[in-house]
Amino acid sequence: MTRYRRPVYYTTMPTTTREHILACGGRIVHHKGFTATGLQEILQAAGVPKGSFYFYFKSKEEFGLALVDHYQNGFAAQVRPILTDMDKPPLERLANFFLWFRNHFEQEGFIKGCPIGNLVQEMGDVNPAFREKLNHSLEGLARFIARLLQEAGERGELPARLEPEATARYILSAWQGALIRMKAVAGPEPLDTFQHMTFAVLLT
Repeated sequence: MTRYRRPVYYTTMPTTTREHILACGGRIVHHKGFTATGLQEILQAAGVPKGSFYFYFKSKEEFGLALVDHYQNGFAAQVRPILTDMDKPPLERLANFFLWFRNHFEQEGFIKGCPIGNLVQEMGDVNPAFREKLNHSLEGLARFIARLLQEAGERGELPARLEPEATARYILSAWQGALIRMKAVAGPEPLDTFQHMTFAVLLT
């Protein structure tokens, strides 16, 4: 299988103290989860005093909500070259988008999963503010997939039986399910199965 290789988003250097705190804290939360990550851990990792944290975030919850944007923006910056490569047709760009993430998760050992998906599982049922924020993030991804499918349909490259928006939501749900199974098996099989079933079966 051809793999689309680019550096993971954590290599992006933060430009402000706020971004530095988010980057350092985000790595811990991605590994341990939001609830299990203590404020003192974040302060030690970032090398900042408590006052600096509360200057930028009124609470740990506000920090967690900001993490959603941090994760989303970091990934978006990395995959933008894939999505804007207009020399490739839309379905190939979409396939390369998911292949980039496969490579990212491979570098992480297939064990930590998607940081946004992890937060959905951990916080979506217990915190309405997190649920709303995370749902907004996932809705944005669904709309992005739908736009690519719509473009493919206009080019005659999407099967006529498939409606772009509903198909996009199905693909997103299948992807999130594959990420959960990836963590369970600590290996690539669920992601490879997703890639095959989506691009060699569903979209052909």
